[in-house]
Amino acid sequence: MSGKYDDILHRTHPTSTKHPRMPISERAAIFSPFAALTGHAGAIAETARLTERKMELDEDARAELDRRQVVLLEHIEEQPEVTVTWFCPDEKKSGGAYVVTTGRLKKVDNAAGTLKLADGLTVSLDEIVDLQCDLFRGLL
Repeated sequence: MSGKYDDILHRTHPTSTKHPRMPISERAAIFSPFAALTGHAGAIAETARLTERKMELDEDARAELDRRQVVLLEHIEEQPEVTVTWFCPDEKKSGGAYVVTTGRLKKVDNAAGTLKLADGLTVSLDEIVDLQCDLFRGLL
């Protein structure tokens, strides 16, 4: 019984005279895995990351925030310590996160629509959902 490859089955393996054989330790690198889908894991993680929707304040809550801003403007030279809760929109997807920041109030710029703290943080007045300050206890 003769097989299809009987004529070459017992021959010696051909070796090149120009190129030496690669060591087995280096040959293993040829078969190592590679990242065929570069960035795929990051894209999945970004999709899975949750964001919050921005809540819309009703008319009463908006009026209360306006009253608190007026009080802060009256005491701006004292640089009162305020706690601001504001919505920070996400740069990559819809929604964002609510952030609570405490610091000394430096400026309220109604023309620009911003509130600035002494540490340099600037928050859009439209994004603020709550303002807390010791000044409000006796005045409001």
